[in-house]
Amino acid sequence: MAHPFLVGLVGDGVGPSLTPPMHMAEARAQGLDYVYRTIDLPTLGLGPADVGEVLAWARRLGYDALNVTHPCKQAVLPHLDEVDPRAAALGAVNTVVLRDGRAVGHNTDVTGFATGFATGLPDAATDEVVQLGAGGAGSAVADALLGLGVGHLVVVDVDPGRAGVLAHDLSDRYPGARVEAAEPAKLSALLPDTDGLVHCTPTGMAAHPGLPLDADLLHARLWVADIVYRPLDTALLLAARANGCRVLDGGHMAVHQAVDAFRLITGTEPDPVRMLDHFRSLADSERSPRGENR
Repeated sequence: MAHPFLVGLVGDGVGPSLTPPMHMAEARAQGLDYVYRTIDLPTLGLGPADVGEVLAWARRLGYDALNVTHPCKQAVLPHLDEVDPRAAALGAVNTVVLRDGRAVGHNTDVTGFATGFATGLPDAATDEVVQLGAGGAGSAVADALLGLGVGHLVVVDVDPGRAGVLAHDLSDRYPGARVEAAEPAKLSALLPDTDGLVHCTPTGMAAHPGLPLDADLLHARLWVADIVYRPLDTALLLAARANGCRVLDGGHMAVHQAVDAFRLITGTEPDPVRMLDHFRSLADSERSPRGENR
């Protein structure tokens, strides 16, 4: 009899996530017995400091893996038996595989963004790139960008100290690239000569609507990538399209990080095209009148 998989998604506000149905649809297509549950910390009266307790219970209850999202990607690290080298370098984990009594942490945000970018904007120029956001997701995306060959990356954040720390860490890991930190006030000087803009802050999410920058700074020579996927058509991407920019929505990263996590959890090869199609159908149903409150 095939092994039945039990997986959880731990974080704040994870109830509406499209990741569980996407995983379970791929498992059904492969004939796997696969249950994926959300573990919403506020609903349980818990916070990020309690992630170790959640992990301990997952071990006892026979979970095969946990996906970990905001605000626990860093908090989970001290509770793991082993951390993949790339996740360790980033200081963030989004997938914990529980096997043979050990909890091993991985980060599929990096590979997920890299694959999504390579397939979604395959011929995009990457000499000069500006990234908005230096948080947990931003550190993974910046690592992916430099791994893709970005020559000059400017990390912009409202917290100059955080941007500076990330730029320093990235410079150490990628000595062949030029990585700098900047404040949002510098965007008007940076963007005219930039090939691409990557957005890695919560602005634009359903709970945080709006634009992360002045739309007048967007120009047709610029490609724009957003990692927000709820909604897929963020205010930033709508403004970018209106200004003639090529765009990459957050669905690409969401799907490809799930593809890599599914592979780690099950040991089987998922079908990325099938998972992307299912993700799009889920996202489309949310935008329909019937799906608005799902």
